[in-house]
Amino acid sequence: MSSMENQKRRSILLVFVSWILMAGVQAAENTTRIPVNVGVIADLDEPAGKMYLSCIEMALSDFYASHAQYKTRVVLNASNSHEDVVGAADAALDLIKNVEVKAILGPMTSMQATFVVNLGEKAHVPIISFSATSSSLTSLQSSYFFQLAQNDSSQVKAISGVIQNFGWRRVVPIYVDNLYGEGIIPFLIDALLEVNAHVPYRSLISQSSTDDEIKIELYKLMTMQTRVFVVHMMPKLASKLFSNAKEIGMMNKGFVWITTNGIGDHLRAMGSVLNSMQGVLSVETNVLDTSKLREFRSRWKRQFQKDNPEIIDVKLDVFGYRAYDAAFAIAMAIENVGNASFGFENRNVSAFNSTDIGTLKISQYGSNISNALSLTSFRGIAGDFNLVDRQLQLSTFKIVNVNGYGARVVGYWTPENGRLVKNLNTTSSCNVSAVKCDILGPIIWPGESSSVPKGWEIPENGTKLRIGVPVKDGFKEFVKVTTDLSTNTTDVNGFSIDVFKAVVDKLPYALPYELIPFAYPNGTSAGTYNDLIYQIYLGKFDAVVGDATIRANRTLYVDFAMPYTESGVVLVVPIIDSRIKNAWVFLQPLTWDLWMTTLCFFIFIGFVIWVLEHRINDDFRGPPSYQVGTSFWFSFSTMVFSQRERVVSNLGRFVMIIWVFVVLIVTQSYTANLASLLTVQQLRPTINDLDDLLRNGENVGYMRGAYVYDLLIQSGFQDSKLKPYGYMEEIDEALLKGSTKGGIAAIVHETPYMRLFVAKYCSKYTMIGPIFKTDGVGFAFPKGSPLVSDITQAVLNLTDDGMLTKIEDKWIKKDSNCKDSTGKYSSSALSLESFWGLFLIAGTSSIFALIIFITSFLHEHKHVLMPPDSDTSVWKRIRAMFEIFNQKKVSSHTFKSSRHSDSSVGAHDLEGKSLPPNNNWPESPQSYTNHTEATSAFSGQETPISHGLASPEIFPSYEHAITIQETHETSKTT
Repeated sequence: MSSMENQKRRSILLVFVSWILMAGVQAAENTTRIPVNVGVIADLDEPAGKMYLSCIEMALSDFYASHAQYKTRVVLNASNSHEDVVGAADAALDLIKNVEVKAILGPMTSMQATFVVNLGEKAHVPIISFSATSSSLTSLQSSYFFQLAQNDSSQVKAISGVIQNFGWRRVVPIYVDNLYGEGIIPFLIDALLEVNAHVPYRSLISQSSTDDEIKIELYKLMTMQTRVFVVHMMPKLASKLFSNAKEIGMMNKGFVWITTNGIGDHLRAMGSVLNSMQGVLSVETNVLDTSKLREFRSRWKRQFQKDNPEIIDVKLDVFGYRAYDAAFAIAMAIENVGNASFGFENRNVSAFNSTDIGTLKISQYGSNISNALSLTSFRGIAGDFNLVDRQLQLSTFKIVNVNGYGARVVGYWTPENGRLVKNLNTTSSCNVSAVKCDILGPIIWPGESSSVPKGWEIPENGTKLRIGVPVKDGFKEFVKVTTDLSTNTTDVNGFSIDVFKAVVDKLPYALPYELIPFAYPNGTSAGTYNDLIYQIYLGKFDAVVGDATIRANRTLYVDFAMPYTESGVVLVVPIIDSRIKNAWVFLQPLTWDLWMTTLCFFIFIGFVIWVLEHRINDDFRGPPSYQVGTSFWFSFSTMVFSQRERVVSNLGRFVMIIWVFVVLIVTQSYTANLASLLTVQQLRPTINDLDDLLRNGENVGYMRGAYVYDLLIQSGFQDSKLKPYGYMEEIDEALLKGSTKGGIAAIVHETPYMRLFVAKYCSKYTMIGPIFKTDGVGFAFPKGSPLVSDITQAVLNLTDDGMLTKIEDKWIKKDSNCKDSTGKYSSSALSLESFWGLFLIAGTSSIFALIIFITSFLHEHKHVLMPPDSDTSVWKRIRAMFEIFNQKKVSSHTFKSSRHSDSSVGAHDLEGKSLPPNNNWPESPQSYTNHTEATSAFSGQETPISHGLASPEIFPSYEHAITIQETHETSKTT
C-alpha cells in the first residue's frame, strides 16, 4: 500500500515539475516577442466593415500559426469610422496619437482615405488601404500610402473594349458627385475617345440624393437619344439608382447598363437589389478560385457566423480577400524590419498650432516599415502580391452579365495585351482597329432581350429631330424653301431634301424629324453655311440637311455622313466652235514638228534614191536641174503613190518599201484626222485653266457667300477681279458679256452646282477640272452622333440600288442634245511622238543603204583613189571619183540590152562620159607612136570609152580618146 502511495506521489511530482518547466519556457518566449500596434479603420456599423475586420484577424492568426518563430506580433487596434470622412480622420488621429500605431489598415472608402493619408504622411505612419480605389489618391504622392485595391483607372480599358465590341458611339457616365466618382471620369473619357466613342452628357448624382431626385435625373436621361450608361458609384447608392431605373422603365429593351468594379466586386453582397439589375454588364476583378481560397471561405463563414450570429447573408468579396492579404503583408513587413524600437519622437511644434494635429509625433521606424512593405512579395489568396510604386499590379478583369440571382462571366480583359477575350486560354481578341468583334459569350440584355441594343433611340416622349436647312437665292434645285403666308406653313423640297428622305426610308427604324429653315422671320437667310453648321455645335439644331460642303474647319464642330454628290471645285467657261472659223484647218491634223519632220524626210529620201539610181537608171540622169526636180518629184509623188520613175537597184527598192509604208501610215492618219476636223463639231473652251485667267487678268465669278472666294484669293486673284453671283441667270449674263465688257471670263464653284448650270446651258458652256479638291456634300450631325454611321450606310445603299441616280435625274435635268464636255482640253493634232518610230526606221534603213552603196562604189574604184605609182593629188582623185559617179555604169545589167541592140556607140553617147580603168591599158595613150598602134592595142578589148573612164590625167585629151574609140570601131567594121 505504501509503495503504491509512493508511486502516486512521484507521478504527481513529475507532472508538477513538467508544468513548471513548460511555464518557464513559455515565459521566456513571451519575454522575447515584440508587440507592434497596428490600427484598423473600418465602418464597423456595417456588415462589410465587420467582414473586413474578421478577414484581417483571421489573416494574422493564420500568419503566426505558420510563422511561430517570428519575434514580432501585430496587435490590432480597431476603430470605427462610422461611415463618415470626419469619423475616419478622428479614428486615425486617435490611433496615431494615443495608441501610437505603427501602421493603419484602411479606411474603407476613397473619401475617407484622402484625409487619413495626409495624417499618415505627417506622422510617417504607413496607410494600407485594401478597398479605396479612387484614381485621385495617386495624386497625393505620399510615400506612406499603399493602395492594395485595383485603381479605378485600370478598368477603363476593359469598359472601352466592351463599348468598341458592340460599336456604340455615344456613352453617358452616371457617377457619384464626390472625389471617388470624379476620379475615374478623365481616364474613362480618354479611353472612350480611343475607340471613337463620345460622351455627350455627364450625369452626377449626390450621395445623399433621394429617390425623387434620382428619378428626375433619370427622366432627363430618357429624353436623350443615348441609351448606353456607365455607372460608377458605391454599392448602396447604386442599389437606389437601379431600383428607380427599373421603376420608370429604364431597365427595358434597348437600354445598356455597364457598371465599374466598385459595384461589380460587391454584386454577390447586393442581395435582392439584383432583381433590379437584370441584364446589366459589370466589370469585376478576377480572382482565381483556388483550393486555398475555397478553404479560407469555408473557415471564414464558420468563424464570422460564430462571432456575429445576428448578421446573415454576408458574403465575402474581393476586398475581403485584399484585407486578408494586406494583414499578411504588414505582418511580414514588420517582422522584416527587425526588433528595433518602434517608438515615436516629438516634432518641432513651433511650426504648428497647438492642436492635436500640430502635436502629432513622428514614427521613428515608419520609413523602415514602408520600405519593407514595398519589397514584400508573396502568393496571397487574391493572387500575386507585388507592389509597383506602392500600388498593386494590374490584374485580369471579368465581364459579367447579371441574370437571375447571380452574375455569369461572358468574357475577360487581360492586362498582358489590353484586349477582351472570351476565355483566358484563347487568343481571340478585339483590337483597336476592329469595328465589331464577336468575342464575348451570349448576353441577356435588359428586358430579357438577346439582340444587341443599337445604343440609342429617338425618345418617344421627346421632341423630333430639329433639322436645319439653308435658305438660298439661287440653285434652288438643291434646297427650295417656300413659305405660305396665308397658312403660315413652310414647304421644303429639292434634290438634297429628297436624298435625305430616301436615306431615312432606308434606316431600319423610324426617325421622326422636323425641317427648320435657317432664316429670319421675314424669310431671308440668317447666315452663311458656316453659321448654319455652327448651330449644331450650339445645340440649336440636331442636324443640318442640305448642300453643305464637307470642309476641314467645319469638322471641328460637327461630324458629316458620307457625301452623296461629286467632290471638287470646277471652272465653267464659254465654248466656241473652231470648225468653221479657221481658214488653215487643213494644217491642223498634224503638229508643226510633224510637218517639218515629214518635209525633211521627203527631201532626204529623194536624195537617197537619186544617189542609189543615178549611175544605173536613165530616169535619174540628165541636166542637174532635171535631176533635182526628178528626185523631189519622185519623193513627193509617193504621197499619192503616182511616181512615174522606175527604181531598179535593190538598195533603192529596199528604201522605197519602208518609205512607202511610212507614207501610207502618215497619209491615212492625216486623212482621218482632217475628216474629223471638217465633219465633227469642234467645241473649244475659251479658257483652259486658272493660269490663263491670272495671266490675262480676267474677271472671275464665284457664288455669293461661298468658301470658293478664299480659294481664289489664295490662288493669287485680286479682290477687284472677283465678282459674286447668286442666280444662274446672272452667271449666264455675265459670261456672255465677257471680262472686257464688265462681265466675267469664267465662274468657279463646286461640281454639283456647275453640273446643274451646264445642264441648263449645255450648248454654251463647259466644265474644266476639278481645279480644287473637296470632300463633297453631306449631312451634318453633332460630334459623336450615332446617326452618322447609320446615315452613311443608308447613303451607300441608296447609291447601290440606283435610287440616288433617279433622284439626280429628277432635279438636275440635262438636255438630250447636250454632250459631256467636262475635262481638260488639248489639241487634236497628231504629233511627232506618235510617228517617231516610223521615221526612225525609215532614216536608219536609208542611211544603211547609203553606207552599203558608198562602200561598194569605193571598193570598185579604189584604183582611182589609190593608183599605183601615181603622184596625183588627193583632191584630184576625189574629183575623179565624182566624175566616175556622174557617168553611166554601162556594165550594169540595166544597159546591156541597149548595147546588144546598137553595134556602135555614137559620139553623142560618149560626150561627157568617163572611161573605166583597165590594167591592160597603157598608162597613157601618148605612149602609142601612131594611130594604128593605138587602134591595134585596143583591138578585141572593151575600150576605155566603153567602160566610161576618160580623164585628162589618163588621156591627153577627151578628143584623143574619142578618136581611138572611133578607129577601133572602124577597124572592126572593116
